[in-house]
Parts: sequence; structure tokens; C-alpha cells
Amino acid sequence: MSAHISTTRRPASQATSRNDVDRVELTHRLLKQAASAAADERRRLQDEAIVLNTGLAESIARRYAKRSDEQSDVTQVAYVGLVNAVRRYAPDRGIDFISFAMPTITGEIKRFFRDQGWTVRPPRRIQDLHRQITAATSHLSQTLGRSPSPEELADHLDEDVSDINEALGCRSCYTPVSIDAPTRTEEGASLSDMLGDDDANFDRSEATTALKPLCRELPDRDKRILYLRFFHGWTQQEIAQELGVTQMQVSRLLARILGRLRAGLGNLDATDHPQLTHRRDHRGPQSTARRRHAA
Repeated sequence: MSAHISTTRRPASQATSRNDVDRVELTHRLLKQAASAAADERRRLQDEAIVLNTGLAESIARRYAKRSDEQSDVTQVAYVGLVNAVRRYAPDRGIDFISFAMPTITGEIKRFFRDQGWTVRPPRRIQDLHRQITAATSHLSQTLGRSPSPEELADHLDEDVSDINEALGCRSCYTPVSIDAPTRTEEGASLSDMLGDDDANFDRSEATTALKPLCRELPDRDKRILYLRFFHGWTQQEIAQELGVTQMQVSRLLARILGRLRAGLGNLDATDHPQLTHRRDHRGPQSTARRRHAA
């Protein structure tokens, strides 16, 4: 009994092939009946043929969906192509439905990638070349045992290397990375967290560079006052003690020196470079008295 079963059991591949043949024949019969049926009956028969061939649409979609996050979108587009193929199929033309449906579904998917898949749309020529590169890369990777170089892709596709590089570079146009996407760092920071902020020292560096030749022309004592005030952060009182003068004299000297520098820079607006404004002291017990006296 068991020997009889083993000899008569059909291999899985043969069973699948038989199912495919049955599906093709049933599809052809449904659509042939639909061609001569009334409107409602025709739509019912076509819907039955669509449901019968959803596996065909899904298998074609899997060839084009390179990432899991786009699989559902591509599959939906493939279903649209299947519906169009069923609606347009004419059984009396002698073409089997599969041969008619496959290019119809494939064309619908390609139009989706061409018209809607690109966030930043490159020229049509680059889009088409990008798709050719994707297919060629898969083929050459199996042949070479590694990813092909741009030169090898150019030779395989009979294209210029510069065009290949341009098409490879446009990959970021298709799915640009979000600035909030997490990075592969231990902290899991996003790209935005790693971007630099405006550095307040840029303005200071620019002002310092512009003032350098003007400062060279100052008398030695004026240079000394600027150096102690703005590079060492000394208070006016500390500078006065260093020079043997009063704090008020240092205040007037600073006002004169800074005024001269501003004039040398062509009446530069002090709001653009706050480093050139006269900074009041906020340290020491005399700061309040100095501010009251200056007022």
C-alpha cells in the first residue's frame, strides 16, 4: 500500500506547475466569458480573474521592492497593474493572459518609481540608468563574487563611467535620510544632534583679524590696555593699578581707543561686532559705584 502511494505521489514542483496551468486555463476561460457577458456579469468575472492572479502581481512586486518599508506600496501598485491588465485583456487576440499581464504590471511599477518614488527627481535618463544599474549590480555580484565597480558597470551597460557615477550618486535623491534618523552611535543620537551650531567666536575672529593692522598702529600703552582688558579680562580698576592711574582715566582711555578703532574700520556698526563695544565691569565691590558714576 505504502509502495503504491510513493510511486503515485506527485512531486511538489509538478503539483505547483499543474496549479499554474489550471490557473492560466481558468483565467482564460473567465475572461473569455467576460468578453461576451453583460456589464455586471463581465465585472464579476473580471473580479474573479483578478483575485485568481494576485499571486502573480505579488511575485512581480517582490522583484522591485528592495526594502521592506516599500514592499506594501509596490504591491499595491502591482495590484493596480493587474486590474488594468484584466480590464484590457482581449482573449480573441491569441495572447495568453500571463504574457499580457506581466509587462502591464511591470510598467505600472516602473511608472510608480519614476513619477512618485523620487523625493528629489533627477533627469529621466539618470532614473532609467539607475534602474539598469540595480539589475546589473545583482547580476555582476553573483558573477564576480563581490560588488562591481563603476568601471565594471559601465562596461557591462556600455555607458560612460561619468554617467554611472552620476546615477549611483542620485541614490540619496530617492530616499534621503531624515535629519531625525538615529545614528549608529552608542548614544543613539540623531543626525540633528550631531550638527554643529553657530559659533559665537566666528564674529570675534573676524573682528580680531580686521583689527590686527589697526592695533599695530596704536601707541604701546594703548596696546597694553587693550591686551589686559580684552585678552586677560582685567577690570578697569586692575588696569589702573597696573598703569598707576585712576579707574576713570582707564575708562576714558578705553573709550578713546575703541572709538579710534571703529573709525579705522569705516564706522563699523558696534551692534555687528559687540566685541568692539565698551564693556562695563561687573566684578568687585566698586562695580556699582562705577556704573552710577558713569551714568
